[in-house]
Amino acid sequence: MLVTIISWIILGLIAGAVARLLVPGPDPMSVVATILLGIAGSFVGGFLGYVLFDKDLGEGALQPSGIIGSIAGAIILVLIVRATRRGRVLR
Repeated sequence: MLVTIISWIILGLIAGAVARLLVPGPDPMSVVATILLGIAGSFVGGFLGYVLFDKDLGEGALQPSGIIGSIAGAIILVLIVRATRRGRVLR
């Protein structure tokens, strides 16, 4: 179980960092927030993969399509966060 949690954290960091690199613009976000963004992106990407392609965890959690789905989900979340913060001044 501990190995699974550590792999989620590492995958979350990678997916969140890649998503933040692919979406241009300033993003004042900490490393912990980036990890959480990547983990949430994994859930969004996994849900979209299940809905669109009828795939599930029975076919393996760590596979290339899962990593790509995690990055795509994290990109979607970065865009949503930026759209909701557009009118606010961040300090």
